[in-house]
Amino acid sequence: MRIGTPVTASALSVGRAPLESTLHTGAQAQPPLGALAYGQAANVPWMSSVNAPVLFAHAPQADLWRAGARVDAGRSGAVRWRTDGHWAFGIIDLPEDGEGLESLAETGYRDLFQALQDTGCPHLLRIWNYLPRINEDGGGLERYRQFNVGRQRAFIDAGHAVYEGSPAACALGAQEGGLSIRFLAGQLAPLAIENPRQVSAYRYPSSYGPRPPTFSRAALADMGDGQLALLISGTASIVGHATVHPGDAAEQTRETLRNLAAVVEAANQRCTAGFDMAELHPVVYVRHPGDAPRVRDVLTSALGADATFLQHAVFLQADICRQDLLVEIEAHAVARGAVKA
Repeated sequence: MRIGTPVTASALSVGRAPLESTLHTGAQAQPPLGALAYGQAANVPWMSSVNAPVLFAHAPQADLWRAGARVDAGRSGAVRWRTDGHWAFGIIDLPEDGEGLESLAETGYRDLFQALQDTGCPHLLRIWNYLPRINEDGGGLERYRQFNVGRQRAFIDAGHAVYEGSPAACALGAQEGGLSIRFLAGQLAPLAIENPRQVSAYRYPSSYGPRPPTFSRAALADMGDGQLALLISGTASIVGHATVHPGDAAEQTRETLRNLAAVVEAANQRCTAGFDMAELHPVVYVRHPGDAPRVRDVLTSALGADATFLQHAVFLQADICRQDLLVEIEAHAVARGAVKA
Protein backbone atom coordinates (compact mmCIF):
# COMPACT_ATOMS: atom_id res chain seq x y z
CA MET A 1 0.00 0.00 0.00
CA ARG A 2 1.38 3.40 -0.93
CA ILE A 3 -0.22 6.53 0.48
CA GLY A 4 -0.68 9.45 -1.87
CA THR A 5 1.30 12.64 -1.34
CA PRO A 6 -0.80 15.64 -0.25
CA VAL A 7 -0.85 18.67 -2.54
CA THR A 8 -0.01 20.99 0.36
CA ALA A 9 2.56 19.74 2.83
CA SER A 10 1.43 19.63 6.46
CA ALA A 11 3.44 21.03 9.32
CA LEU A 12 4.72 18.68 12.01
CA SER A 13 4.56 19.57 15.69
CA VAL A 14 5.79 17.86 18.85
CA GLY A 15 4.87 18.54 22.44
CA ARG A 16 5.87 16.93 25.74
CA ALA A 17 3.17 16.81 28.36
CA PRO A 18 1.76 14.55 31.09
CA LEU A 19 0.36 11.34 29.64
CA GLU A 20 -3.16 12.10 30.84
CA SER A 21 -3.36 15.41 29.00
CA THR A 22 -1.69 13.85 25.94
CA LEU A 23 -4.41 11.24 25.76
CA HIS A 24 -7.03 14.00 26.04
CA THR A 25 -5.34 16.00 23.28
CA GLY A 26 -5.13 12.90 21.12
CA ALA A 27 -8.87 12.41 21.42
CA GLN A 28 -9.58 15.77 19.78
CA ALA A 29 -10.51 16.29 16.14
CA GLN A 30 -7.01 16.31 14.62
CA PRO A 31 -5.68 12.73 14.87
CA PRO A 32 -2.13 12.24 16.19
CA LEU A 33 0.63 10.96 13.97
CA GLY A 34 2.18 9.09 16.90
CA ALA A 35 3.40 9.37 20.46
CA LEU A 36 6.06 7.97 22.78
CA ALA A 37 4.88 7.37 26.34
CA TYR A 38 7.39 7.26 29.19
CA GLY A 39 6.46 5.32 32.30
CA GLN A 40 3.06 3.91 31.47
CA ALA A 41 1.54 2.18 28.47
CA ALA A 42 -1.69 3.46 26.96
CA ASN A 43 -4.01 1.25 24.95
CA VAL A 44 -4.46 3.59 22.00
CA PRO A 45 -3.30 2.76 18.46
CA TRP A 46 -1.20 5.89 17.99
CA MET A 47 0.86 5.63 21.19
CA SER A 48 3.92 3.50 21.88
CA SER A 49 5.42 3.02 25.32
CA VAL A 50 9.17 3.08 26.06
CA ASN A 51 10.08 -0.06 28.00
CA ALA A 52 12.17 1.54 30.76
CA PRO A 53 11.30 2.37 34.40
CA VAL A 54 10.78 6.03 35.23
CA LEU A 55 13.04 7.48 37.92
CA PHE A 56 11.62 9.93 40.46
CA ALA A 57 7.93 10.14 41.29
CA HIS A 58 6.78 12.22 38.34
CA ALA A 59 3.53 11.77 36.46
CA PRO A 60 3.99 9.71 33.29
CA GLN A 61 5.00 11.88 30.33
CA ALA A 62 4.62 11.54 26.57
CA ASP A 63 5.91 13.15 23.39
CA LEU A 64 3.04 13.68 20.94
CA TRP A 65 3.71 14.14 17.22
CA ARG A 66 0.89 15.77 15.27
CA ALA A 67 0.68 16.53 11.54
CA GLY A 68 -2.12 16.70 8.99
CA ALA A 69 -5.87 16.64 9.49
CA ARG A 70 -6.11 13.14 8.01
CA VAL A 71 -3.94 10.25 9.19
CA ASP A 72 -3.94 6.81 7.59
CA ALA A 73 -2.68 3.66 9.28
CA GLY A 74 -1.23 0.50 7.80
CA ARG A 75 1.39 -2.22 8.03
CA SER A 76 4.57 -3.08 6.17
CA GLY A 77 5.78 -6.45 7.45
CA ALA A 78 6.48 -5.97 11.15
CA VAL A 79 5.97 -2.19 10.97
CA ARG A 80 2.78 -0.54 12.17
CA TRP A 81 2.76 2.97 10.75
CA ARG A 82 0.66 6.11 10.64
CA THR A 83 1.03 8.82 8.02
CA ASP A 84 -0.63 11.94 6.70
CA GLY A 85 1.21 11.51 3.39
CA HIS A 86 4.00 13.93 4.31
CA TRP A 87 5.16 12.56 7.67
CA ALA A 88 5.21 9.01 9.04
CA PHE A 89 5.63 7.47 12.48
CA GLY A 90 6.35 3.76 12.78
CA ILE A 91 6.47 1.10 15.48
CA ILE A 92 8.30 -2.24 15.31
CA ASP A 93 8.20 -4.89 18.05
CA LEU A 94 9.96 -8.16 17.27
CA PRO A 95 10.33 -11.08 19.71
CA GLU A 96 13.69 -12.82 19.44
CA ASP A 97 12.38 -16.40 19.30
CA GLY A 98 15.91 -17.75 18.90
CA GLU A 99 16.51 -15.85 15.65
CA GLY A 100 19.52 -13.90 16.93
CA LEU A 101 19.77 -10.14 17.29
CA GLU A 102 21.79 -9.55 14.13
CA SER A 103 19.17 -11.22 11.98
CA LEU A 104 16.35 -9.60 13.95
CA ALA A 105 17.79 -6.10 13.44
CA GLU A 106 18.18 -6.73 9.73
CA THR A 107 14.58 -7.95 9.50
CA GLY A 108 13.22 -4.97 11.44
CA TYR A 109 15.11 -2.43 9.39
CA ARG A 110 14.27 -4.16 6.12
CA ASP A 111 10.60 -3.74 6.98
CA LEU A 112 11.25 -0.18 8.13
CA PHE A 113 12.64 0.74 4.70
CA GLN A 114 9.66 -0.91 3.05
CA ALA A 115 7.39 1.24 5.22
CA LEU A 116 9.19 4.36 4.00
CA GLN A 117 8.30 3.37 0.45
CA ASP A 118 4.74 2.45 1.33
CA THR A 119 4.05 5.75 3.09
CA GLY A 120 5.84 7.92 0.54
CA CYS A 121 8.05 9.36 3.32
CA PRO A 122 11.55 8.29 2.24
CA HIS A 123 13.72 10.27 4.67
CA LEU A 124 14.40 9.11 8.21
CA LEU A 125 14.49 11.95 10.74
CA ARG A 126 14.84 10.10 14.04
CA ILE A 127 15.02 6.48 15.24
CA TRP A 128 14.66 5.04 18.75
CA ASN A 129 16.03 1.52 19.36
CA TYR A 130 15.47 -0.54 22.52
CA LEU A 131 16.92 -4.02 22.97
CA PRO A 132 17.15 -6.18 26.08
CA ARG A 133 20.52 -7.27 27.55
CA ILE A 134 22.30 -4.81 25.29
CA ASN A 135 25.74 -5.37 26.86
CA GLU A 136 25.59 -9.14 27.19
CA ASP A 137 27.64 -11.55 25.10
CA GLY A 138 25.60 -12.91 22.22
CA GLY A 139 27.73 -15.90 21.33
CA GLY A 140 31.14 -14.29 20.86
CA LEU A 141 29.94 -10.77 20.09
CA GLU A 142 28.22 -8.22 22.33
CA ARG A 143 24.54 -7.94 21.56
CA TYR A 144 24.76 -4.22 20.74
CA ARG A 145 27.48 -5.01 18.22
CA GLN A 146 25.32 -7.75 16.74
CA PHE A 147 22.53 -5.20 16.40
CA ASN A 148 24.89 -2.80 14.60
CA VAL A 149 25.83 -5.47 12.06
CA GLY A 150 22.23 -6.24 11.17
CA ARG A 151 21.19 -2.58 11.14
CA GLN A 152 23.99 -1.49 8.82
CA ARG A 153 23.43 -4.40 6.45
CA ALA A 154 19.79 -3.34 6.05
CA PHE A 155 20.82 0.28 5.43
CA ILE A 156 23.26 -0.80 2.73
CA ASP A 157 20.80 -3.18 1.06
CA ALA A 158 18.16 -0.42 0.98
CA GLY A 159 20.60 2.11 -0.49
CA HIS A 160 20.35 4.47 2.50
CA ALA A 161 23.26 6.49 3.85
CA VAL A 162 25.31 4.66 6.48
CA TYR A 163 27.93 7.38 6.90
CA GLU A 164 27.35 11.08 6.25
CA GLY A 165 23.62 11.73 6.23
CA SER A 166 22.57 8.84 8.44
CA PRO A 167 19.66 9.70 10.77
CA ALA A 168 19.68 10.77 14.40
CA ALA A 169 19.17 7.77 16.67
CA CYS A 170 19.65 6.16 20.05
CA ALA A 171 20.00 2.55 21.25
CA LEU A 172 19.27 1.64 24.87
CA GLY A 173 18.91 -1.51 26.89
CA ALA A 174 15.28 -2.38 27.58
CA GLN A 175 14.15 -4.27 30.67
CA GLU A 176 12.60 -7.19 28.85
CA GLY A 177 10.94 -8.27 25.62
CA GLY A 178 12.42 -8.26 22.15
CA LEU A 179 13.71 -5.62 19.75
CA SER A 180 11.68 -2.40 19.71
CA ILE A 181 12.21 0.28 17.05
CA ARG A 182 10.29 3.55 16.68
CA PHE A 183 10.94 6.00 13.87
CA LEU A 184 9.90 9.33 12.45
CA ALA A 185 10.20 10.00 8.71
CA GLY A 186 9.26 12.69 6.20
CA GLN A 187 9.47 13.79 2.60
CA LEU A 188 12.36 16.21 3.12
CA ALA A 189 15.83 15.05 4.04
CA PRO A 190 17.14 16.43 7.34
CA LEU A 191 20.57 17.98 7.71
CA ALA A 192 22.87 15.72 9.70
CA ILE A 193 24.94 17.39 12.44
CA GLU A 194 28.15 16.03 13.94
CA ASN A 195 30.00 16.88 17.17
CA PRO A 196 33.50 18.37 16.66
CA ARG A 197 34.55 16.91 20.04
CA GLN A 198 33.80 13.36 18.90
CA VAL A 199 34.64 10.97 16.12
CA SER A 200 31.47 10.38 14.13
CA ALA A 201 29.91 7.12 15.35
CA TYR A 202 29.93 5.69 11.83
CA ARG A 203 33.74 6.26 11.76
CA TYR A 204 34.51 4.34 14.96
CA PRO A 205 37.50 1.97 14.68
CA SER A 206 36.93 -1.78 14.43
CA SER A 207 37.73 -2.23 18.14
CA TYR A 208 34.08 -1.20 18.73
CA GLY A 209 32.73 -4.00 16.56
CA PRO A 210 32.79 -5.34 12.98
CA ARG A 211 30.27 -2.69 11.86
CA PRO A 212 30.10 0.81 13.38
CA PRO A 213 26.85 2.33 14.66
CA THR A 214 24.72 3.90 11.92
CA PHE A 215 23.63 7.33 13.15
CA SER A 216 24.54 11.01 13.16
CA ARG A 217 24.93 13.00 16.36
CA ALA A 218 21.88 15.14 15.55
CA ALA A 219 19.63 16.28 12.73
CA LEU A 220 17.99 19.54 11.73
CA ALA A 221 14.55 18.93 10.25
CA ASP A 222 12.23 21.45 8.57
CA MET A 223 8.88 21.01 10.32
CA GLY A 224 6.93 23.40 8.09
CA ASP A 225 5.36 26.76 8.93
CA GLY A 226 8.82 28.26 9.52
CA GLN A 227 9.66 25.82 12.34
CA LEU A 228 12.92 23.90 12.59
CA ALA A 229 13.50 20.90 14.84
CA LEU A 230 16.81 19.93 16.39
CA LEU A 231 16.75 16.16 17.04
CA ILE A 232 19.74 15.12 19.16
CA SER A 233 20.82 11.49 19.28
CA GLY A 234 21.76 9.68 22.46
CA THR A 235 24.77 11.59 23.81
CA ALA A 236 27.21 10.36 26.44
CA SER A 237 30.62 10.88 28.04
CA ILE A 238 32.70 10.19 24.94
CA VAL A 239 35.57 12.35 23.68
CA GLY A 240 37.05 11.35 20.35
CA HIS A 241 35.80 7.78 20.36
CA ALA A 242 36.79 6.87 23.95
CA THR A 243 34.68 6.79 27.10
CA VAL A 244 35.93 9.27 29.70
CA HIS A 245 35.33 9.41 33.48
CA PRO A 246 34.53 5.68 33.87
CA GLY A 247 32.81 4.88 37.14
CA ASP A 248 31.88 8.51 37.89
CA ALA A 249 28.27 9.33 37.03
CA ALA A 250 28.58 13.00 38.00
CA GLU A 251 31.61 13.64 35.79
CA GLN A 252 30.06 11.65 32.96
CA THR A 253 27.01 13.89 33.20
CA ARG A 254 29.18 17.02 33.02
CA GLU A 255 31.02 15.62 29.98
CA THR A 256 27.69 14.76 28.37
CA LEU A 257 26.58 18.36 28.87
CA ARG A 258 29.75 19.56 27.16
CA ASN A 259 28.96 17.29 24.22
CA LEU A 260 25.35 18.49 24.08
CA ALA A 261 26.58 22.10 24.08
CA ALA A 262 28.95 21.29 21.21
CA VAL A 263 26.13 19.68 19.18
CA VAL A 264 23.83 22.66 19.79
CA GLU A 265 26.59 25.06 18.72
CA ALA A 266 27.32 22.99 15.59
CA ALA A 267 23.61 23.04 14.73
CA ASN A 268 23.35 26.81 15.29
CA GLN A 269 26.20 27.36 12.86
CA ARG A 270 24.09 25.66 10.18
CA CYS A 271 20.74 27.36 10.84
CA THR A 272 19.06 30.61 11.90
CA ALA A 273 17.03 29.15 14.78
CA GLY A 274 19.40 29.95 17.65
CA PHE A 275 18.82 26.83 19.77
CA ASP A 276 19.59 27.05 23.49
CA MET A 277 20.66 23.98 25.47
CA ALA A 278 18.59 25.10 28.47
CA GLU A 279 15.49 24.95 26.24
CA LEU A 280 15.94 21.33 25.17
CA HIS A 281 13.39 18.64 26.06
CA PRO A 282 15.61 15.73 27.17
CA VAL A 283 15.28 12.08 28.06
CA VAL A 284 17.97 11.19 30.60
CA TYR A 285 18.91 7.51 30.75
CA VAL A 286 20.73 6.38 33.91
CA ARG A 287 22.23 2.90 34.20
CA HIS A 288 22.08 2.64 38.01
CA PRO A 289 19.02 4.13 39.73
CA GLY A 290 21.15 5.11 42.72
CA ASP A 291 23.06 7.55 40.49
CA ALA A 292 19.92 9.38 39.38
CA PRO A 293 19.83 12.03 42.18
CA ARG A 294 23.47 12.88 41.54
CA VAL A 295 22.83 13.16 37.80
CA ARG A 296 19.86 15.42 38.38
CA ASP A 297 21.88 17.60 40.78
CA VAL A 298 24.59 18.10 38.14
CA LEU A 299 22.00 19.08 35.54
CA THR A 300 20.29 21.46 37.95
CA SER A 301 23.57 23.10 38.94
CA ALA A 302 24.58 23.58 35.30
CA LEU A 303 21.26 24.74 33.84
CA GLY A 304 19.06 25.88 36.71
CA ALA A 305 16.01 24.20 38.23
CA ASP A 306 13.66 26.50 36.30
CA ALA A 307 15.20 25.75 32.90
CA THR A 308 12.95 24.05 30.36
CA PHE A 309 15.55 21.28 30.28
CA LEU A 310 14.85 20.35 33.92
CA GLN A 311 11.15 21.17 33.91
CA HIS A 312 10.49 18.81 30.99
CA ALA A 313 13.19 16.19 31.61
CA VAL A 314 12.21 12.53 31.70
CA PHE A 315 14.56 10.29 33.73
CA LEU A 316 14.60 6.58 32.85
CA GLN A 317 16.61 3.62 34.07
CA ALA A 318 18.25 1.83 31.15
CA ASP A 319 21.49 0.16 30.19
CA ILE A 320 23.69 2.26 27.90
CA CYS A 321 25.30 0.92 24.72
CA ARG A 322 28.75 0.69 26.37
CA GLN A 323 29.26 -1.08 29.68
CA ASP A 324 31.41 1.77 31.03
CA LEU A 325 28.82 4.46 30.25
CA LEU A 326 26.53 5.38 33.15
CA VAL A 327 24.47 8.22 31.61
CA GLU A 328 23.06 9.04 28.19
CA ILE A 329 20.91 12.00 27.19
CA GLU A 330 18.85 12.48 24.05
CA ALA A 331 16.84 15.62 23.38
CA HIS A 332 14.80 17.66 20.95
CA ALA A 333 13.80 21.29 20.53
CA VAL A 334 11.75 23.28 18.03
CA ALA A 335 12.29 26.93 17.15
CA ARG A 336 11.51 29.36 14.35
CA GLY A 337 14.23 29.36 11.76
CA ALA A 338 15.66 27.60 8.73
CA VAL A 339 18.79 25.83 7.58
CA LYS A 340 21.30 28.28 6.12
CA ALA A 341 21.86 28.06 2.39
